[in-house]
This record gives sequence, structure tokens and C-alpha cells, in this order.
Amino acid sequence: MSEAPQPTTAAEKQSNARVLPALILAMLSFSVVQTAVVPILPSLAKELDVSASSVTWLMTANLLSAAVLTPLLGRFGDLRGRKPMLLISLAGLVAGSALAVSTHSFTWLVVARVLQGAGGGVMPLAISIVRDELPKQKVTGGVAAISASMGVGSGLGLVATGLLLEHWSYKSIFWMGLVFGLIAVALVAFRVPSDPVTDKDGGADPLGAITLAGWLSALLVAVSQGNHWGWTSTKTLGLFAVAAVVALIWGIVETKVSHPLVDMKMMSRPAVAFTNLSGLLIGFGMYGSFMVISNFAQTPEKITHYGFTATVLHAGVMLLPSAIGSMVAAPLGALLISRRGPKLPLVLGGVLGAVAMAYLAVRHSHEADIYTASAIFGLGVGLAFSAMPAFINGAVPVEQSGIANGMNSVLRTVGGAIGTAVMAAILTGDTMKLPPQIPLSLPTLDAYKHSFWTAAAVCVIAGVVPFLIRTAKPTATVLGGSARQDSSPELAKTDA
Repeated sequence: MSEAPQPTTAAEKQSNARVLPALILAMLSFSVVQTAVVPILPSLAKELDVSASSVTWLMTANLLSAAVLTPLLGRFGDLRGRKPMLLISLAGLVAGSALAVSTHSFTWLVVARVLQGAGGGVMPLAISIVRDELPKQKVTGGVAAISASMGVGSGLGLVATGLLLEHWSYKSIFWMGLVFGLIAVALVAFRVPSDPVTDKDGGADPLGAITLAGWLSALLVAVSQGNHWGWTSTKTLGLFAVAAVVALIWGIVETKVSHPLVDMKMMSRPAVAFTNLSGLLIGFGMYGSFMVISNFAQTPEKITHYGFTATVLHAGVMLLPSAIGSMVAAPLGALLISRRGPKLPLVLGGVLGAVAMAYLAVRHSHEADIYTASAIFGLGVGLAFSAMPAFINGAVPVEQSGIANGMNSVLRTVGGAIGTAVMAAILTGDTMKLPPQIPLSLPTLDAYKHSFWTAAAVCVIAGVVPFLIRTAKPTATVLGGSARQDSSPELAKTDA
């Protein structure tokens, strides 16, 4: 039997009130910055005088940077302390936002997006800090709130972009990122206490870091640019081959070195491996669906007889219920995890995502349909995001929590890149025949239906995967207790 929850002391309540808001804002600042440019890529191409294929590097560069730096910052947090690495992560976001505000060069704007990608380290570092600093009975709720903030920030970023563009230029979007980042840095600096180094015997693994960066870079560039280069082009296939070879070398390296960047035995534990697969699938569904819904809403109805001719702001507002759904999911997910374990909310996340996308495939004639599906999808994403760290924290020792959650975050990013690319391929593969005087290339309604059904199928798989994870009955330890209260032998029970 698990121990009865201990009353929260005044000191613990004060710690909760100081630490958790700072970490949530840090997570929001990155998620808002990451998605804010998505709806304005076409207008940025005109503003910066670059091609439609070139402007996508503003997303590719950010996704690539986040994928590479997230596990590195998570691991360095385990080795050198989480707070210093969290400040470095936020400093990259701030520096990138400042550069984006100050430049009119496309090249430097891409560099700025690379710097902003350092903010991806916030997720694993914040989760590890919660595990270190909050009392055991508050960890599950804290982790759920931080994880769900990713979905909340993504939805808010789309709305904020439209609102800012109604009154100012695209620079205002990067000013927003700069302000968010500076506030987050200040709160983390003054409210988050210095934490102990959890992996005192660990060491650096430069070859592991280089090979990890290598295969992730090759994979994400191939996925992100495949629609423009052609999926059977020499460049695309060559990069996929490079990614496969370097990933194999990385796996071999990590099994040979004494202090690996990523412990492959840890990654192969069912609770970690299958949770990471769910993360990849949920990332596919979330980023892909946001792109498809935004494009559908902005489609000129008079030409196509579908869509809503929405502005960027209007399309963002249609996705606002997803942010609200994710906010509701945080406390609901924490409650379900504490009572039933993380499997139920992870399954529900996939199921609700599938229901939302299937609903849109069948009903999409009224704005109310978009609002309804958006709310259901946001609730599902929030539940899934809150459950994944609980699974992982229950399967790894404290000294590996940073890198373990970092790799989960990476796979969500990879899934998002794949989802966006697949959805774009579906939409561009079936376009309408329009009169020559209309210089547009618009997907058919069937293309959008196929996109929604594809997202629904992926979410169904995400909801089935958790059944492959065998878990012990939920206890405070399995759910991610404080670093000062749990130990790795107990945590291994999740793979019973």
C-alpha cells in the first residue's frame, strides 16, 4: 500500500507558488515562439523576398535546433545542475528573439530561429526541477501543468500572431517572444532555487552528442524539405540514408562508452520506448492538424465552396479552444494519474485526438465544427502530454530524468516535423483546377478529408500503444516523486 499523502507545509506551499509559475511561463515562452511563425510563412516569403520553399527554413531551422539541443541541455542539466542549463536555454530563446527583431535579412532570421530552438531544453529541465523541488504529492500535478503548457502555448501562439498582425508588422511577433523570454529568465533566476547535481559520477560523451546531432539533422532536413525537393530526389533519399547510417553508429557508440549521453538500456525499457513512440505519434497529430486546420479555415470560400475565408487572426481564434482544452487537461490528467496511473490519460489522449479529427473529416461546413474539434483535440493532447513524463519518471532513476524527458521531447518534435510534411504532401498532391486568372494552388476538399482521416488514424495508434506498457499500481514514487525521496530500484517497478 502507498503511504497516505502528507499535509503540505507552509514552506512547501511557498515553494510551489514560487517555482511552478516560473517554470510554466518558461515552457509557454518557448511553445509560443515555436509556433507563432507558422501561419505567416507565406506573408514572410513576400516580405523577405524569398521563395515559398526557402521560407520553410524558418521552421526547419527551429525544429532542427530544438531537436539537437533539447537532449544535450537535458543531459548537461543532470551533470551540471538544472537551473544553470534552464537559464542557458532561455538565454538562447531571448538572443534569437532579439536578433529577429533587429534584422531584415532572411539569412540572419534563420540564424535567429536556430538560437530560439535552444528553448526546447525548457521541457526536460523544468520537469526535472519539479521532480527535485516539489513535495512528492505535488509532483504529478506540477509535471502535468508543465507538459500541458506545450499545447496551451502552441494554441495561444497562433492566436497572438493573428492579433499582432492586425495592428503591427511581423516584427511584433518576435518582440512578443523577446518579452516572454525576458520575463521567464527573471522569474527562473529569482524564484527557482539552485539544485543539486544528480549524476555526480557522469561524464561527457562528445562522440555520442555529435552522432546524435548528425542523424537528427539529416532526418529532419529530409523530412522538412522533402515536399520541395521531391521525396524520390537524390538529396532527400541521400539524407534519409545518412540518417539511418549515423543513427546506427550512434546506437553502437552509446553502448560502448562508459558514460553515454543516452543510456540505450534506459531507452529500451518498455515504459520509455513505448511512451516515446506515443510522443512521436501525438506530435505528428498535433503539429500536422494545426497546419491543416489553419489552412482550411483560411481557404477562400467563394472560389472553393469550402473553408471560411478567415484571416490569420480568425484562424488562430478557431484554434483557441485547443489551448483551453489543454489547460483543462492539466489538472484532469494529474487527477487521473494519481488515481489510475498514467496509462488511462495517455490512451484517452489518443482517442480524443482521433475523435476530433474524424469529426472534422465528416463535419466541416460550419465554424462551430472547427471550434468543437479544436477543443476536443486540445483536451486529448493535454492529457497525453501530462501522462508521458509520468511514465518516464516512473521508469528511470533521478539522474537520468533530464535526458529521458529530453529524448521524449525530441521525438515529439520529430513527429511534428513528419506530420507537417505528410499533411503538406497530401494537400499539395490533390489540388483544384482553377481559371488561369486565379494564381492560386488550392487543395481539393477531398485532400483535406484525407488529411483529417490520416491524423485520426495516427491518433488511434497513439491510443493503442500504451496497452503495450505493463505497469505496477500507481504510487507516489512511480508517478515521479522528489529526487530526495525516491530511488532507482523502486522506479524499475514500472517495467514489471
